[in-house]
Amino acid sequence: MHFPDVALASIGVTIPKAQWTSEQIEKDLLPLYSRLKLPEGRLAMMSGIDSRRVWEPGTVPSGPSIESGRNALEAASVAPNQIGALIHASVCRDFLEPATASRVHHELGLSPDCWVYDVSNACLGVLNGAVQIASMIQSGMISAGIVVGTENSRPLMEATIASLNADDRLTRKTVKPAFASLTIGSGSCAWLLTQRDLSPNATILEHAIARAHTAHHNLCRSDQDTAGAGMQPLMETDSETLMAEGIATGVAALNELMQQSGWSRDQIDRSVCHQVGSRHRIGMLEAMQLPENSDSVTFPALGNTGSVALPLTVAAAAATGELSPGHRTAMLGIGSGINSVMIAAKWGETAIAGDWAGLLDELAPSRLAAATS
Repeated sequence: MHFPDVALASIGVTIPKAQWTSEQIEKDLLPLYSRLKLPEGRLAMMSGIDSRRVWEPGTVPSGPSIESGRNALEAASVAPNQIGALIHASVCRDFLEPATASRVHHELGLSPDCWVYDVSNACLGVLNGAVQIASMIQSGMISAGIVVGTENSRPLMEATIASLNADDRLTRKTVKPAFASLTIGSGSCAWLLTQRDLSPNATILEHAIARAHTAHHNLCRSDQDTAGAGMQPLMETDSETLMAEGIATGVAALNELMQQSGWSRDQIDRSVCHQVGSRHRIGMLEAMQLPENSDSVTFPALGNTGSVALPLTVAAAAATGELSPGHRTAMLGIGSGINSVMIAAKWGETAIAGDWAGLLDELAPSRLAAATS
């Protein structure tokens, strides 16, 4: 897919203020840790995640999504009536129905002549939504659109901690599938895309590819999303196999992106991968033959924020100066399923705005170096 006429005009960000450190979570898991004699510091050591943010109790995804969407609109100086599509694309939603996008559309005051719907694809939802909107713009259907998502880790984290402490049948081996649930964080991000003529100096989304490796669809599952189901927010993950097969999928996808874009690996100035943890990052970059020093991360401070992890990290890289105009940027998305969406773009003057809640200070180079080493 080639999008020479589509610009990433702005990114809106909303970060929760409350932090849960890995040390605090281990204290909450004291009954489990004591019974299994697990060493303290295990969670941060295995994941490279020192903390993650959580929304206040009772927060629904549409609330922060409205704020992120409003931040993106204001930063781009785009009027609400110019938006032709609004896609809500996170794993988390307000309800099974109606679409969470409906409330976001209403509160942002967007035009009634607007495509409004939800997209869900694990950690790739926002990237999928961005490509859909880019396709609409490139085809001439619309002149501008917003894809937004908000992930809320609190219910999953609380349910996982309670379940692990209560289950006295667990062993060191059987507790492993629940580990990934303890790395999840919260955040919100909106990408506003326009016709190139509306944002001539912004980032142009030049190329995008998709890669499916769905033989491994069963490696990461949460509970059923069905009317009448218990909807207990628990998740089981075969982390080792998922990492290995995800990396293999990512390498194949990157090869395709390089072929379609005409780039070579040594021409990539900045890479941004899905934010899982330190082991995944090192394995991924080694397999892709990409250097660590030009790869941006947020997982040490945010954890794995699902569909908004890569979009938020792109915004943070731009806000901290790691990502500058002219940089050839590879956005390397991978999600359970297993699917991959990757985008190649030459970075431009994309506006970044929102409430970072102190996160940018945590992403200072010296602190990140310590966290990812």
